[in-house]
Amino acid sequence: TLKRLESERDNLTRLTDIVGELEKQIPSLERQQEKAREYLKRRDALKRLDINAFLIENEKSTGQLEELISRETTAASDLEDAKTRSEALRQRIEKLQESRRELDSRMESVRSRITDASIVHGRIEGDIKVLEEQIRSAQQRTRRQAEREKILNADIAERTAQEAVLTREIHAAQEIFNSLQTSHAEAKEAAELSSGDVERLREELEEKRAGILEEMERRATVKSRLASLQTLQTQENTRREEVERELSFVSGEQTQADDAIVSLKEEFRQVGAEIRSFQDGQKDIEAQIAAHKTSLGDADALLQRAQFSWHQEKSKLDAIMNLAERYEGFGGSVKRVMQERSREQGIIGTVADLISTDKKYETAIEVALGGSIQNIVTKDEDTARRMIEILKREKAGRATFLPLSGIRDARSLAGHKVLGEEGVIGTADSLVRPAAGCGDVAVSLLGRTVIVDTFDHAVSASRRSGHGVRMVTLEGELFAPGGAISGGSYRNASNLLGRRREIEELTASTRRFKEEMEKQEKAIEETKESRNVLRRKLDENKRALQEHFIRQNTLRVRIQQEEEKLRETTGSVESLRQELRALTERARQTAEQQEAAAQDLTASEKKEEELSAAAAELQEKLARRQEDEERDSSALSALELERSRTEQSLRFQQQNADRIGRELEGLRTQLQQLLESAENDRREIREKNEKIQSLTQEAADSDHIKVEEEEELQALRQENEELLSKQDDASRDRESTAEVIAGLDKEVFRLTSRRERLEESIEQKAAYMWEEYEITIADAAAQRDETLTDLTAMKKEIADLRGQIKALGNVNVGAIDEYRELMERYSFLKGQVDDLTEAAASLEKIVAELDDAMRRQFREQFADIQKAYDAVFRELFGGGGGKLELMEDVDILEAGVRVIAQPPGKKLQNMMQLSGGEKALTAIALLFAIQSLKPSPFCLLDEIEAALDESNVGRFAQYLHKLTERTQFIVITHRRGTMEQADRLYGITMQEKGVSAMVSVDLISDDDIS
Repeated sequence: TLKRLESERDNLTRLTDIVGELEKQIPSLERQQEKAREYLKRRDALKRLDINAFLIENEKSTGQLEELISRETTAASDLEDAKTRSEALRQRIEKLQESRRELDSRMESVRSRITDASIVHGRIEGDIKVLEEQIRSAQQRTRRQAEREKILNADIAERTAQEAVLTREIHAAQEIFNSLQTSHAEAKEAAELSSGDVERLREELEEKRAGILEEMERRATVKSRLASLQTLQTQENTRREEVERELSFVSGEQTQADDAIVSLKEEFRQVGAEIRSFQDGQKDIEAQIAAHKTSLGDADALLQRAQFSWHQEKSKLDAIMNLAERYEGFGGSVKRVMQERSREQGIIGTVADLISTDKKYETAIEVALGGSIQNIVTKDEDTARRMIEILKREKAGRATFLPLSGIRDARSLAGHKVLGEEGVIGTADSLVRPAAGCGDVAVSLLGRTVIVDTFDHAVSASRRSGHGVRMVTLEGELFAPGGAISGGSYRNASNLLGRRREIEELTASTRRFKEEMEKQEKAIEETKESRNVLRRKLDENKRALQEHFIRQNTLRVRIQQEEEKLRETTGSVESLRQELRALTERARQTAEQQEAAAQDLTASEKKEEELSAAAAELQEKLARRQEDEERDSSALSALELERSRTEQSLRFQQQNADRIGRELEGLRTQLQQLLESAENDRREIREKNEKIQSLTQEAADSDHIKVEEEEELQALRQENEELLSKQDDASRDRESTAEVIAGLDKEVFRLTSRRERLEESIEQKAAYMWEEYEITIADAAAQRDETLTDLTAMKKEIADLRGQIKALGNVNVGAIDEYRELMERYSFLKGQVDDLTEAAASLEKIVAELDDAMRRQFREQFADIQKAYDAVFRELFGGGGGKLELMEDVDILEAGVRVIAQPPGKKLQNMMQLSGGEKALTAIALLFAIQSLKPSPFCLLDEIEAALDESNVGRFAQYLHKLTERTQFIVITHRRGTMEQADRLYGITMQEKGVSAMVSVDLISDDDIS
């Protein structure tokens, strides 16, 4: 109730604050509402005037637009005529240029042949010099090899002599070592024989001496036994009677123990079988979990590889997409024009965006395009003009535009004879895939460029075509008409042409890796779910197995107890039976022992004399064999020393022989290699002399060819000068026509600009009407007021209305609806505040009633606890008394409790002045007092009697046992007195290292249960 009251109060406070805020907002919204109504009234008047002014101005602009279109059409017709004349002149110039290019190609071919002849002559001279130098080097090597051959032959002869001497020395040392081996074996055998004889004689002597002592001890024993045999016979007869009585009683106990063990072992066997079944199941589950773990590891590895690949490809894709979106790699002017693409529908895209090709052709196509790859394709010339104006206005640089409407009849080399040359793949435009409608662009840029596979094939094809065809190899070498060649390392950091292909490839690979990630994540999730199911089954199996282990250990303890009892009983029976038989046999033997004792004494004395004589004889033999042993040992040591010296000398000589053999083999190998190298050098000298003669003849032939080619080149130069003069005349005629075209073009551009501005003005006014009032021209005509015809007066009135609207400032048109919604919310919340005020008053009344009831109930229960505490205290302490008191002058529900204890024999004192054990027992008394008034069905105590002495532990345990009539206690303890009072004990034991098991002992006997 208190929580609910507090919640209602919080809600009341919150709603009161909200209502206050709403009351503050009401005046402001009322003012905004009036202002909005005034604004709407003036805006309606402004709309009526705007519509009529717009219609009048639109009629005037339409008439002006028709006049401009007529003038623009006339100027465009004159411009087309001038362009036709210019085109005819251009074609004539191109024919002259084509003739010059063919002539240049022939001249370049002649120059190439002259250059080739010079290069061949220079190369031949260089080769001859190199060959002569190589011959001199080979002759010097031949002389050095002859000297080295002499040195090697001398070394081989020396090592051969050393090897023969060492072989003879090793043979002699081996014979000496073999002789010493034979002598050493004989000496060792003699020494071992002497040592064995000495050891054997010592053992025989010790045996004789021990026999003498044994006979002396045996005689003393016989004499003592004769004295006690009579007393023993009397005692054995008495004991036999007692054993017969005990044997009859113990046999009955043995039968009972046998029956109990059989029953317990059968139960133990069944539990063991169940445990093995659980263990087998546990192994299967653990094997499945291990398999799942392996699967998870494999799937996780695949997932990580897929994630790494996905992130890698995604990063590449994002980077390339970012470059493509920002047109990185393009010029600044191109970037600026492409920013207008969203607003200018006439921009189609850059050449790089509109042309694609296979990856192997990208380098060749990009070189073929050159700077044209950044050209911008537009629908028509008007779009190009507007973009050029933007670049001029913003000073953003220059750009090249390709209007589709102006690209017609682009020429290609299709069918040219150069396409049949070896290595020629085709024209560049046939190897690309242009975007829809952009085929003419590809042909105009790439139609007259041929793609060749290698540099050598390109050189050959260029010569055959007279150096008049533009060619590009797959590696980027460029062959220009006229003979110029561009090549080298090609750096293509931006890769404008292949950027779209890379985006498509990366998008596909990113999608593939993403699908692989999702697949692996799903597999991991399914495997984890399956593994969790197995783990739950394993936990259940372990719990069942633990319970069976506890049961098995309990049975094992009981079997051990019964078996121990049976062993004790069986041992007692067998012991009694053996004792009975022994007593009977002993009585029979006593007489025989007495008779044999006298005979033993006589025989022992005689045997002692014989042993003494034999010991003296053995002592003499031992002294003689010890001398022989020392002599043989000295001879053996001398032979071992000599054999060791001989063996060491033999090993040293053998090592020297092995070393000389290895050196001799190496020298022979070097000699063989030296002879082979000398023969190779002589053969090389002969071959190089023959080659020098061949190169000298080739140089003479090359000089003759060079003279003939220089004469042909001079004739071609004169023909080229005549063609150049004709081309200059045609160019001057075309320049004068171009000036006329430029003037007409400016006029067309001026008229077009005026028309566009006028159209733009009409469109802006129509857009204003739509944006401001959401009406079209047709809608405006339907709302026209025929009485309003003075445009100047209307514009003045429109300006006045705009000023009045501006003077109103910021107007919240939605204030009217907001005011209505605010008043509805204010009324609703005000009603809730009234309801909450009434509910809080009701709850406060309930809290007061509950408070009174709690005080009354606490007083009654505390009085009962006081009485119970004193009674429990006296029983636990064995006397004395205990009191509980509430703190004075404090609210009863907040007052502290004072505990006063008086153990027997002590004065009344505060609990804090007691010893540790007394404090613990006092707290236990209070706990049991509360428990006795309202017993709970179950209670857990954790070492609460640890601080008590043994006598108090006993009283605690007895009282606890008395409380078990209505409460079940589980006690965690290490005190003996508490455990003695328990009905059942549970403990943890470790029968095997590292394996813990629970053991339980039931201390309730059958008599206690009955």
